Amino acid sequence: MIVGLAFHIAAAAIWVGGMFFAYMALRPSAGALDAAVRLPLWHRVFGRFFPWVWACIVALLVSGYFMVFAGFGGFRGVGLHVHVMQTTGIIMILLFLHLFFAPWKRFRRAIAAGDLATAGKNLEQIRILVATNLILGLITVIVGASGRYW
Repeated sequence: MIVGLAFHIAAAAIWVGGMFFAYMALRPSAGALDAAVRLPLWHRVFGRFFPWVWACIVALLVSGYFMVFAGFGGFRGVGLHVHVMQTTGIIMILLFLHLFFAPWKRFRRAIAAGDLATAGKNLEQIRILVATNLILGLITVIVGASGRYW
């Protein structure tokens, strides 16, 4: 159980922390850069971050369901906070899947073609999805950390 919890916490910290850094620190700092520098920078950043997100999603799902079924005997043994975490987590995963297979795919193609205008439009869509997932992620972390005290 403790190993599952450790993986769960680490994966959540990496995913949500990465989004927080990207949105609150890197985005404002990169905003002043010319598009010809800023957009390829985001391409490199996301190209390195998204494999970590995939690994985090797998770790969160495996560790979460392991803890529910091996540690608590199923969903009847868990509190409301676990159901809230599961719901927000699934929404986050679905938003990431959309981000990855739609605007990120278009963004990569636009960067490869040197079409900075299209890349910029897709980066704006990615920004909105990351902001949404960041809010959901922070809520999920708060619920997960505080839920047993409700």
